[in-house]
Amino acid sequence: MISIEEINQLLMIYGRKQQQADNKLWDYVSCPYPHGNLSKEYNVFFNHNQIIHLLFKGFETEDELELRSKLSEF
Repeated sequence: MISIEEINQLLMIYGRKQQQADNKLWDYVSCPYPHGNLSKEYNVFFNHNQIIHLLFKGFETEDELELRSKLSEF
C-alpha cells in the first residue's frame, strides 16, 4: 500500500507498466484501499516518482524478483 501526491486515500498497486486508453504509459496502476478494484473508473495511474510513502510491501517470491528485474529494463 502506498500514498501518492494529490490523492488523499491509500492505494493498492495491482499492475505495472500500464498503458491507458490514450496510449500514455505509466509505471503503476492501483485501486483505492480498502475498497479494491471496483471498476475502471476507479483506476489510479501514476509513476514511481509520485510515491510519497510505502506503507506495506506484499509477498515476494523469486518469480516476483525476476519479473521486477525484467520490467526495470523498460
